[in-house]
Amino acid sequence: MSTITTREATLADMDALLQFEQGVIEAERPFDSTIKPHPTKYYDIDLMVTAPHIHLVVAELDGQPIGSGYARIQTSKPFLNHPQHCYLGFMYVLPQHRGKGVNNLIMQALKDWAINQGITELQLEVYYDNAPAVKAYEKTGFSKNMIQMRMGL
Repeated sequence: MSTITTREATLADMDALLQFEQGVIEAERPFDSTIKPHPTKYYDIDLMVTAPHIHLVVAELDGQPIGSGYARIQTSKPFLNHPQHCYLGFMYVLPQHRGKGVNNLIMQALKDWAINQGITELQLEVYYDNAPAVKAYEKTGFSKNMIQMRMGL
């Protein structure tokens, strides 16, 4: 039986990471009519792989990347009781591997890295109507905090 593992992403993972990025965009497109039409990009993946304040991980099975996620250290707003936090994003698992705990493994790797960096707060954004994603994040310990609102003019 093969085991799913996580590891730090490298530039050698670029093809898979670019595929995952498009998967994230396509998954989010139904929730946000303001996303530019294909082709578009969300991330500077080269930077994410090399920057010391970003930890990009891949989950892999039999040596093949099947999911991704990152933690990025950010300065918190001055009125908060934590000077920095980790923003999580680029959470993606190939459809055929969903429901196998891959997201939990990625989240745990990101939590462990954040703790090792002295971070005590994790944050992420998820579309309000994206019930499967909200449920997945709640399963890993996140709770709803604030709703971002917008208005097109």
